[in-house]
This record gives sequence, structure tokens and C-alpha cells, in this order.
Amino acid sequence: MPVGSAPKATVHTADTPLHLGFSCYLFDPAGQLLLTRRALTKQTWPGVWTNSFCGHPGLDEELPDAVRRRAREELGAELTEIRAVLPDFRYRAVDASGVVENEICPVFTAVLTSELDPVHAEVSEFMWADAPALQRAVTDVPFAFSPWMVEQLAEMDRLESPRQSGAGAPA
Repeated sequence: MPVGSAPKATVHTADTPLHLGFSCYLFDPAGQLLLTRRALTKQTWPGVWTNSFCGHPGLDEELPDAVRRRAREELGAELTEIRAVLPDFRYRAVDASGVVENEICPVFTAVLTSELDPVHAEVSEFMWADAPALQRAVTDVPFAFSPWMVEQLAEMDRLESPRQSGAGAPA
């Protein structure tokens, strides 16, 4: 149950309270995963490669609506097939600057239905990757990726291993 809302800049500190966010892994129709590199001006984890996009829902905003809104705001993207793949994911991570992320962070997948137009204050670069190449990269150089993505991919891989479909790709 929400207890309120506050501006992100006043909440993400060295003592960040537990709060609700979300992550989304965006696939193209061929099954390639969009990875984004966080802008160098970001307060936390600048320049780090991560999942397609993340965000926080507004007060009384349903999570699928927040996912659609944030995709438009950050990537200029339209989505379909939004699906919760890790609805109970939670993590805590501390950036080199000392800022703490402390989130209940449901993880979604979606399929891109438009062109991309990333906002440079959010995304410095982006690339499309296949699941096996991404898994190798995360294993070889985990520090190049956001800590939440490393944890999320491991959990999605555990869920998908019996089916061998990899990295939470839409079925």
C-alpha cells in the first residue's frame, strides 16, 4: 500500500527508503533485446549498460501504464505485449557515489512497435543484443552493467532454464 510520493532527487540518497519502481526489457519483433547505456549525467550508475528502461509509477498509476509512459518519455517508444516476468523482484544496491537504490521493482518484458528516439539526458547509447551474447558479457564483465540488471537476468535465467528460451524473451 503506497504511503505517499516524493520527488526522486529528494528520495534517492545514502538512506533511500524502500519504494516502488519497475524495470522493462524491450524486445524487437525478431527477439533482440534493447540494452541502453545510462547517460553520463545520471546521478547514479552513469555510463553503465542496463536493461531497456526503468522508472517509478506515479501515485495511483497502474504499473503497465507506468511502463508505457516511461517508454515514451525515455525512448520515444510505443510498446505492446507488456508482461510481468518477475513481479516480486526486489533489490538494494549502492552506487560508487554512495547513493542507494532500494526498490521493490517488478520486471516486465514488452515488444517495441515503433521507432526509437532516446532522450540523451537518460540514454547515451543503445544497442540490440541476443540473449546468449548478453549472458556471456554479463558473466565476463558484470561491473559494466547495472547491478539490478545482473540480478534480474540471473533470476530470469533460472525461470527460463527448463524451457531454454533465454533472458526472459517473450514466448
